[in-house]
Amino acid sequence: MPGHETPLIATIAAGFMLAFLLGMVAHRLRLSPLVGYLAAGIAVGPFTPGFVADAQLAQELAEMGVILLMFGVGLHFSPQELMAVRRIAVPGAVAQIAVATLLGMALAWGLGWGIGAGLVFGLALSVASTVVLVRALQERKILDSERGRIAVGWLIVEDLVMVLALVLLPALAPALAADTLLPAGEIAMTVGITLLKVAAFVAVMLIAGRRIIPWIMHHAAHTGSRELFRLAVYAVALGVAFGAAKMFEVSFALGAFFAGMMMGESRLSQRAADEALPLRDAFAVLFFVSVGMLFNPAVLVEDPLAVLATVAIIVLGKSIAAFLIVRAFGHPTTTALTVSAALAQIGEFSFILVGLGLALNLLPAEGRDLVLAGAILSIMLNPFLFVAVERGRTKLLTRIRFTTDAAPVAPAPAPQPEPALAPPAPAPEPEPEPPAVTTLTDHDVVVGYGRVGSIIGPALVQAGRPVLVITDDEASAEAARIAGAEVLVGNAADPEVIAAANLAAAHRLFCTVPEAFEAGQVVHQARALNPRLFILARAHSDAAVAHLAGLGADTTVLGEREIALRMLDSAPVHPAAP
Repeated sequence: MPGHETPLIATIAAGFMLAFLLGMVAHRLRLSPLVGYLAAGIAVGPFTPGFVADAQLAQELAEMGVILLMFGVGLHFSPQELMAVRRIAVPGAVAQIAVATLLGMALAWGLGWGIGAGLVFGLALSVASTVVLVRALQERKILDSERGRIAVGWLIVEDLVMVLALVLLPALAPALAADTLLPAGEIAMTVGITLLKVAAFVAVMLIAGRRIIPWIMHHAAHTGSRELFRLAVYAVALGVAFGAAKMFEVSFALGAFFAGMMMGESRLSQRAADEALPLRDAFAVLFFVSVGMLFNPAVLVEDPLAVLATVAIIVLGKSIAAFLIVRAFGHPTTTALTVSAALAQIGEFSFILVGLGLALNLLPAEGRDLVLAGAILSIMLNPFLFVAVERGRTKLLTRIRFTTDAAPVAPAPAPQPEPALAPPAPAPEPEPEPPAVTTLTDHDVVVGYGRVGSIIGPALVQAGRPVLVITDDEASAEAARIAGAEVLVGNAADPEVIAAANLAAAHRLFCTVPEAFEAGQVVHQARALNPRLFILARAHSDAAVAHLAGLGADTTVLGEREIALRMLDSAPVHPAAP
């Protein structure tokens, strides 16, 4: 009602609008949108002029964001991925967390804080952002490489350690806040009771949750209602998190994490992830906005040395520690550089720890401001750090290849492998950068190899046409190769990938991907690369037809319309007899 106060609507509306605008600005500047979301929170926070959102409501919305973020972490948690790199990820992550935490505690001691504040502060600086790390690896097409798998496994271990920290901090808060050494027996009793509650919750989830949650999802799916299935996903995530907090006195975060893990064992886990994504992303944005509201920009002016020291711990301290640990385990310098760059930032868990530290009266407001400043600046610096690392990696690999090619012809004892450069075997990271341009000419390019592309591709091959298939799915790529097509693995919306298709010499392009946005990106770039190229695209609505035609598609096929026409062709409608 216009005359009534609507703080909830005002907070959500202002948060979303500013997050979108500033997120777009960050994206245009080639920064993570997280920077824009945090800046939106600063803009509507109490430390800047203008509209001030309701901080209490923002915090409750942030709790929803935490629950759904942790649910997503649990849903995508892969024990198999962790086990594949456990020899380096487990000890490496633990050692790096210890180094960063000690550095943070040292800085906290220099600022005159207590042990509890130093511990929370150090832990907050030790854990990298899942969103930033995965996005950085995906953008550089190295997520599935050896160095990408190590970085992701390392991050999983960090997340698990932080989940444990979230459980134990409330139990240890009285001792840490008093900065006094309580009797060991009292501390052991408090921690023991907390761990027993956690163990009871884990047991219930492993025994009952493992059966009940997949059962719920199975029956929700069999209703045939997408709304009910989506509602089941949210009910499980929020219900388990709330029940865990009320019945076992564990954090919302831990409850949501285990709910995601149990749902991840269901055959419907991928569909559940897809359904949870929209609401999770929306509340995650509000989470970052609410964190930004807590930040006082005055700390950048009032205590710049402390800010620089915080950023140095995140960007230099963590990176150097990770680099040395990876090298100590015998991995190549190139892998160590990538892992160290990927971890040189902080994000979601840091904010969750800061919020808990404030709620437990362990961390002063200055500590919160330093962590937020460190997060914003490290996320902004991370892309530039990756660029520097990739350039250094390219030079290093070039030097290795030059040294190998220039080896003397005369017989000589086999040289010992140089552990600081690379193992004697071929480089363990075979991904091409950038992909090689195809030598095909007058060829047909098929983008996507799903239900539509897998019909078009073989038909073109059988007709004697040279065919290049672009797909980012390895199973589809193998099927296309078997059918006789040349394959380019990657996302066709990526300029480097579409450039490798040699569209300037191509005859036709069949864009079979169903998503209108991604298809539009492909069509737009293809038209720019070859104005004479004949482009056929697929659409699912009249709006998508107009969108793709406007971007340069010569022919756009609307699935439902073509089905209707085909049905009419199969059963002609004759006029009624007079």
